[in-house]
Amino acid sequence: MADDWRNDRIGAALRGENPTVLRRLQAGFAVIGDVQFLPGYSVLLVDEPGVERLSDLPRAKRLAFLADMDRLGEAVERACRHLDPAFRRINLEILGNRDPFLHAHIWPRYDWEPPELVGLPVWLYPRERWHDERYGLGPQHDGVRVRSAGSWT
Repeated sequence: MADDWRNDRIGAALRGENPTVLRRLQAGFAVIGDVQFLPGYSVLLVDEPGVERLSDLPRAKRLAFLADMDRLGEAVERACRHLDPAFRRINLEILGNRDPFLHAHIWPRYDWEPPELVGLPVWLYPRERWHDERYGLGPQHDGVRVRSAGSWT
């Protein structure tokens, strides 16, 4: 599939054209991340184009988005715990500094991470990890994708 879905991730998800979508949730879409240097990295995308901040949503939809974030975090935790005994925990973050739409990051953390990075925010990983093709989403991540998509309560 062409990469143009990346230019409008939410619109592509609404049209069924975003290949990273794991599942439709109440207030958004659970997607697997484009980079997988921490296998299982996922993102929750709001389901309304133009929404930039959590505070842009009515309170009920905000709570639904946060509940979806919790559900996605739990599904990724279950999948990662099953697939890798070195799984430690999940980090949940709503940052929104680069992409101008509401989204939440779900970062699995592992005991095998470099000791100088394991206790720090993921954003301090070297830039090359974010752009190295060997960490790009691909067929080698189908196991975590399938396990994450099927780990819902």
